[in-house]
Amino acid sequence: MANFSIESKAVSSNDQSNSRNCGELVDGYLSPLQKHVAFFDRNKDGLVYPSETFKGFRAIGCGIPLSTIAAIFINGGLSSKTRPGKLPSLLFPIEIKNIKRAKHGSDTGVYDTEGRFVPEKFEEIFHKHAHTNPNALTSKEVSEMLKDNRVPKNFGGWIGAWTEWKILYYLCKDKDGFLPKDTIRGVYDGTLFEQMEEHRSSRKSK
Repeated sequence: MANFSIESKAVSSNDQSNSRNCGELVDGYLSPLQKHVAFFDRNKDGLVYPSETFKGFRAIGCGIPLSTIAAIFINGGLSSKTRPGKLPSLLFPIEIKNIKRAKHGSDTGVYDTEGRFVPEKFEEIFHKHAHTNPNALTSKEVSEMLKDNRVPKNFGGWIGAWTEWKILYYLCKDKDGFLPKDTIRGVYDGTLFEQMEEHRSSRKSK
């Protein structure tokens, strides 16, 4: 799937209805990072199991192999980090309320330590790396950004960042090979995945 772009919507103050089971909210609402992850909580119980991660990736247009690998990689890597003080679970749930604890290094810094959106860091991505189009990134520019953000010996962070951005580019680049700024904004403010699912559903119904 490719050639998908969106007009990013601001995070709404009406998101409280989606946050009832997520706990530790920011000002009573889901933080952008929590909302980003909550899309995969298909039954809205505050936990994301591997089967839900799989279903979420399928909902946005990923194939079965990629969705399977994503579920194994994401839940296997994040579950214990979001369950402090608890014994490891073979069900590998991710607790959305604690997702800020799973924030990896070598990232863009667009999410702060509490999972809030940092506009200055978001704009910095394009000031530094959008050489061809000021409002989009090419594949080469994404790779440049990933290399620039690497923290020495933070191999887990390198892999996490590379995987996230390469999947995003694959799914959402436009017909000219650009990853639009509004689409990237949608990842960070938590609106992209819902819009991708709606877009895919509407195409299926035609």
